[in-house]
Amino acid sequence: MKLSVFTVSTPDLTPEELALAAKEAGIEGIEWRFQDVPEDAKDEAPSYWRNNRCSIATRADDELLQRFRQAAAAQGRVSVSVTPYLTVGDVEGTERVLQAASRLEASFIRLAVPGYDRTKHVRELMEQELAYLRQAAPLCKRYGVKGLLETHHGTIAASASAALRLVEEFDPDTVGVLYDPGNMVHEGYENYRMGMELLGPYLAHVHVKNAVWQPDGEASDASAAWRVSWQPIQRGIVPWSQVIEDLKAVGYDGYLGVEDFSGEYASRDMLMRFSAYLRSLL
Repeated sequence: MKLSVFTVSTPDLTPEELALAAKEAGIEGIEWRFQDVPEDAKDEAPSYWRNNRCSIATRADDELLQRFRQAAAAQGRVSVSVTPYLTVGDVEGTERVLQAASRLEASFIRLAVPGYDRTKHVRELMEQELAYLRQAAPLCKRYGVKGLLETHHGTIAASASAALRLVEEFDPDTVGVLYDPGNMVHEGYENYRMGMELLGPYLAHVHVKNAVWQPDGEASDASAAWRVSWQPIQRGIVPWSQVIEDLKAVGYDGYLGVEDFSGEYASRDMLMRFSAYLRSLL
């Protein structure tokens, strides 16, 4: 297995600084955040989801894309993914991400998955997703870039088995699953190895982060008495030594991508710690 970093978790670094920091930490791959920085955020302190200095603008021209490609190449790093925040049905936006990924010679993009908030029946949402994937999958094949569905809380793909129901009609060389145990602390937990075995050839990428459930002292009723907070990967509910043992058992040899939202360490320090910890488990 190899290591990568999703630049959403390194908001204070420019593309060039991030690529150098990845090299220094022994991290081989980069997952580029594909999202615009809001105009009203550009004078703010760096943050994961607003003023993130390591983001590709959604209307990036060839010159800007070349900057990201050169940043990785200058340090001998691989562009693993271009990772957007798409909405279901946005086929035009999906193709724009695929074009960017192709220019960066990236292997993956992240496809859209509907959220679930009890306002629509899950089967209706599944049909919407399948209709979208039936349009997106041929585009992925055309551009030679695999589209991934992420196991993510608050969506209809919170677990490995739920994600599998959405992708199993498609060629696993074209559409796969981004497996994220940290998200599954919030929602979607299944025995890790069982989920990996179910996914089989659809297990395409893994994100590494951690979280814990904590009492919420401000909650007014028992139903809201607990909340999830992000933690450094060495701590939290996800037993990463077990997850990696399970990944080895099913023959996974792809990337482990850091996506740490704990905020406990500066970006460069976080990457060093991430790399040292995971390599101790590999």
